[in-house]
Amino acid sequence: MKLIVSIEFADELKPRLPEEIEVVLVDREGELNGDASNAEIYLSAGLLKPAVLDKVLNTAPALRWQHTPSAGVNHLLTPTALARDIILTNGAGVHAIPISEFVLALMLDHVKHLKTLHQLQEQHQWDYRWKRNIFLQELSDATVLIIGAGGIGQAIAARASSFGMHVWGSRKHPQPSPHFEKIVGAAEWHLLLPGADFVVLAAPLTPETKEMINADVLRAMRSSAYLINIARGALVDEAALLTALTEGWIAGAGLDTFATEPLPPESPLWSLPNLFVAPHISWSSAHSRRRTVDFFLENLNRYRSRQPLQNIVDRAAGY
Repeated sequence: MKLIVSIEFADELKPRLPEEIEVVLVDREGELNGDASNAEIYLSAGLLKPAVLDKVLNTAPALRWQHTPSAGVNHLLTPTALARDIILTNGAGVHAIPISEFVLALMLDHVKHLKTLHQLQEQHQWDYRWKRNIFLQELSDATVLIIGAGGIGQAIAARASSFGMHVWGSRKHPQPSPHFEKIVGAAEWHLLLPGADFVVLAAPLTPETKEMINADVLRAMRSSAYLINIARGALVDEAALLTALTEGWIAGAGLDTFATEPLPPESPLWSLPNLFVAPHISWSSAHSRRRTVDFFLENLNRYRSRQPLQNIVDRAAGY
């Protein structure tokens, strides 16, 4: 059996593979260090470029299974990929811990005015709250609406509830879940917006969810509300968000993902004082690579013993 393995996982994975498995390495540009014509499995890079995916697929006609470390797969559903009968599995849940912690960090940054306090430190100013009206808030009893109550959404809910927050959620097929006070269907979350202090996007990008956060949604939110996106940039109409943040429709936002990445230097989003910009890094952790390899090896054992794989993507649905 032969595997195509992205170079970022080679050092962690190769010592743990059975001796009879042969590995062909591939770099971020799709260049292979060997013959992949008879490879069955492809462990690809995170945030793989569609053109690179197509390049690899065209050199591996025998490929039967691709695993991506990413949770989102919209960038992998190319015409070339969809024309092939290849099982696609994703890394849903692997990055839930660092991403959920990042969401809580953004919430705490917002309610504790950490940016303002850091500016005072840089200015060597000891400033009491009555001088600049700096009143710190609490997460306790605040309400968070998590749009996308899958693995990452559930990890966010667990941490938010431990802070005493009220946690609401939405998903395509709602069902009761630990740490959520309520979960509604995909067409009902709009009704919850007026009661949410935080709105967190953890949904997949599909034709139905593209620019789901538009001007109407932003106007329906509280003027004190804070939007967080750790999913896909195209879930948000960025022009509408720019207006909302500039005109005060909502209090602020924290974005770890954008419609165009890297975010162009000339984008006006960089300069908004009430927007926290992060370079699609919320998944990052010293443990992420090990967790990815652990999950892949478990699925590899299933594949070799003809058991059902975990995290199979419905390529028609997009997640």
